[in-house]
Amino acid sequence: MKEKKQKVDKGNTHEEHKEYEVFESAEVLQERIVETQGFLDKNKNSVIGLVAAVVVIVAAYFLYGMNMESENAKAQAALSPAVFYFEKDSLNKALNGDVDANTVGFLAVADEYSGTKAANLANYYAGVSYMKMGEFEKAIDHLEKFSSKDLLVQARAYALVGDAYVQTENFDAAISSYKDAVNYKENDDFTPAYLMKLAFAYEAKGDVANAKSTYEAVISDYAKSQVVNDAKKYLALLNTQG
Repeated sequence: MKEKKQKVDKGNTHEEHKEYEVFESAEVLQERIVETQGFLDKNKNSVIGLVAAVVVIVAAYFLYGMNMESENAKAQAALSPAVFYFEKDSLNKALNGDVDANTVGFLAVADEYSGTKAANLANYYAGVSYMKMGEFEKAIDHLEKFSSKDLLVQARAYALVGDAYVQTENFDAAISSYKDAVNYKENDDFTPAYLMKLAFAYEAKGDVANAKSTYEAVISDYAKSQVVNDAKKYLALLNTQG
């Protein structure tokens, strides 16, 4: 068993010693129990009220969880047809639903079932749909509402936001988004590609120094990456330009 470490704060030594005694001395423990009982007797109504409040909060938490599970199941069912249209590249129906088939789209799912996992995913799909349609501001809006702990999807969402900002020529925002993609759970498979996007954004902004250092990072840190030859090529071009 590991020994409990004691603090070495001189100002708290006395108080800590008293707390320690509670667990080491039967007499001190008995005294503390009597004191506690006296407090409970004097403040019975307040204590009962506090306990009741805690019970209500816990019950509300579990009811909320059960309700969210039910809402998420409904949202998942509503999301399925929209995903089908998305995969068929029927982006308008994917976003807005199909009246003839009595289905809703990503926008309705994200709005009506806000807070559910399905609504979160609907925002991602909506963002990608708007990217394909060239509506970049709307794409940014939905993709920035999406969040995930998934290694691939979250970093991809950051990179897509960067792509949309590049299309609107907001290179500072694009650089920030690409950095988010690069730094999210760094790995050999996807990080090099996001570094390349970051380097391109630096070039578009005219920041040659940072573009060079980013290409160099790909070359030095991801030597076995599929994009390393491109990094070498673009770095060489920048070097010839002075």
